[in-house]
Amino acid sequence: MSIQPAPKPRPCSNFKLRQLMRRVSQHYDAELGKAGLKTTQYSLLTHVDRLGPLRPGELAHSMAIDASTMTRNLKPLVAAGLISVAPGSDGRSQSVAITESGRSKRHDGQRYWKAAQDGLDDLLGVDDVAAMHALIDRCLERFSRVDAGDTHG
Repeated sequence: MSIQPAPKPRPCSNFKLRQLMRRVSQHYDAELGKAGLKTTQYSLLTHVDRLGPLRPGELAHSMAIDASTMTRNLKPLVAAGLISVAPGSDGRSQSVAITESGRSKRHDGQRYWKAAQDGLDDLLGVDDVAAMHALIDRCLERFSRVDAGDTHG
């Protein structure tokens, strides 16, 4: 009796991940919309609240998004008075900070984020969500090693 190798995944991994991400985003957006926020806006407010004030490039790096996406995502929050962008320490840089209105909006959104998280745990099952997180973390670690030049990791 011979052992058969595991079959290779047939569907496009990118497509499958994007399908799941769209559904998860819709789930979170439905809850956070009750606070007048999109998931990306809540995430930005949370990062700036925890890390700020900081330069936009540092914020983009901490969230693993490119600078142009960061600029585009900050604009509506600045326009709404939830985030402030001021000159940085050297005159050439900028500093991003959360405003009191932004902190209040983030606080309002926090209970809806929690409802979304709890709802996802209920829908998918806590064990599957934990397994998904572990798999994602392993995948991201492998990408980080490739980015660092370690192709044997």
